[in-house]
Amino acid sequence: MSSRSKISESIQKQVHQRAKCLCEYCHASEQWQYVQFTVDHIMPLSLGGTDNLENLALACFHCNRRKTNRLTATDLQSGEEVLLFNPRQHIWSDHFIWSVDGLLIVGLTPIGRVTVTVLALNRERVINIRAADKEIGRHPPMDDLIQEKIDTNE
Repeated sequence: MSSRSKISESIQKQVHQRAKCLCEYCHASEQWQYVQFTVDHIMPLSLGGTDNLENLALACFHCNRRKTNRLTATDLQSGEEVLLFNPRQHIWSDHFIWSVDGLLIVGLTPIGRVTVTVLALNRERVINIRAADKEIGRHPPMDDLIQEKIDTNE
């Protein structure tokens, strides 16, 4: 018998809406994927996490699978043990940028660097998806601040 509880459909819907159907780690769009995204426990249940909305993030299958129950990893640049990116505590654009061609996620901080490595945010398959999406204008996804400036012509 599993100790996992079933997250209600209502909470799952809120997680999807809050994330705008993007993986909160690699920013892949669920709309164009074959496998439905999962609701990730940022603080794993096995480490005392809960099903509370503030402990949940939308994650693609691959990011969720690679994160497992990890919270930290060693930053190869500094040698320090640092937290992985937490979508409820960190702002994506503070820790990551897109490469000039828009195909790679570049970690700007120790948190960004370890997350790129541990979750393999630049795995070959996702780079190919990003390239195809870029050709038809649906990549990279824009954050709300950039979209707001475009919408208001600032």
